[in-house]
Amino acid sequence: MSEAAQNRPDQARADGTPAAGSVTTGTLVRDVVLYSVARLGLVVVLAVLILFGGRAFGVDVPLIVAALFAVLIALPLSLVLFAKLRKRVNLDIASVDAQRRADKADLHAKLRGEGPHR
Repeated sequence: MSEAAQNRPDQARADGTPAAGSVTTGTLVRDVVLYSVARLGLVVVLAVLILFGGRAFGVDVPLIVAALFAVLIALPLSLVLFAKLRKRVNLDIASVDAQRRADKADLHAKLRGEGPHR
């Protein structure tokens, strides 16, 4: 199955729970924060490796240079290392968005006087 098909909100999540309507905003926030912390942690680890790696070879690397290279290295590396978490965030976003659209359509139907909720 393609990655685009896996991220559809009407498909079941990888852990077997239904995607549509099952993800709350709190779950989405938790997953986004977890993904962000993981990426920032990777940047910190890479910056420390660059700093101390340079010192091991007798080169004094400035902190800003180490941080810049750490960010540049972490960008593509995090896509590979945290792919599962990134896909989970994508599924959560799609699910919350689908629920928001359904709620909006339901509200518009109620305002027009349609549907069973008169």
